[in-house]
Amino acid sequence: MAPKKAKKRAAEGANSNVFSIFEQAQIQEFKEAFTIMDQNRDGFIDKNDLRDTFAALGRLNVKQEEIDDMLKEAPGPINFTIFLTMFGEKLKGADPEETILNAFKVFDPEGKGVLKKDYVTQMLTTQADRFSSEEMEQMFTAFPPDVAGNLDYKNLVHIITHGEEKDQE
Repeated sequence: MAPKKAKKRAAEGANSNVFSIFEQAQIQEFKEAFTIMDQNRDGFIDKNDLRDTFAALGRLNVKQEEIDDMLKEAPGPINFTIFLTMFGEKLKGADPEETILNAFKVFDPEGKGVLKKDYVTQMLTTQADRFSSEEMEQMFTAFPPDVAGNLDYKNLVHIITHGEEKDQE
């Protein structure tokens, strides 16, 4: 009987390590993100869930290869523990500026480096942890869009992570 318990404890330890990487508040945020992505609520993120998530973000013509490549990064079916483990691996040693920049790039598939103010407002006020109109006002006061209504997110990320405006090339 003892070896069985030892095996069980070892398995639990392997799974719980990923939960020790993050603070409880972060785990809760990842759980909310996982729940949003698990469109069919079966406890796993699959091809259809990813396609639906992209559609909800406004990307309607995502190539099947892109989705397949994302799923290949996982060692198996993506449940919450695998999801969290994958984030842990991605974030380990990641540069905070690069991590935040990559989050913005999801909304900029053409790689222009700017996002429309209206689009940013819509995303931040309707998805996940929704921003209030006051928070949006504060953000656009601190990081005003250009005259065309574009938000230079590369500069925004630089200011967030370094504290000063990047020299314009």
